[in-house]
Amino acid sequence: MDRFLSNTINKVDKKGRVSIPASFRPILGKTSHLYILSSVDQPTVDAGGVELIERKEQQLERMDPFSEDYELYSFVLHGDSTELKIDGEGRVILSDSIREQTGITDRAAFVGRGHFFQIWEPEKFRAYREEARKKVAEMRRAKSGGTTSEVSGGAIGGVATRRGEQNT
Repeated sequence: MDRFLSNTINKVDKKGRVSIPASFRPILGKTSHLYILSSVDQPTVDAGGVELIERKEQQLERMDPFSEDYELYSFVLHGDSTELKIDGEGRVILSDSIREQTGITDRAAFVGRGHFFQIWEPEKFRAYREEARKKVAEMRRAKSGGTTSEVSGGAIGGVATRRGEQNT
């Protein structure tokens, strides 16, 4: 199965339209809709096709339907999400609620996350990416007993990048 990988920054036009990255479109398939879920932890939204919603609903099904956790998760999953129509040119219109959640104005960062992708305001994405890289390096050092040879060169999860190289 194909996955959403990499990251791209695209311009948002005056009407609020932004192009979904060309490399992401085939993974969405022939769907004409994009599902959007607001993150509860970060200033971003999760986006994807039917698989995104199905995986979240599978998590919901494992919960006690009479519990407060179920009530809250169901509200956030279904009541606080939205569906955007993808136009013939692969664009979506970012709603006011998405712009409020993310802080997006004139540019949007699309970030692959496997079976879904996220849409960030670019500077917030860069800050989060820097923080995530530092934490992953710390985790790797802790796991390897404190040596830095495993993390030199910016290798993350077996994928090496050169120092200073950015995947944008």
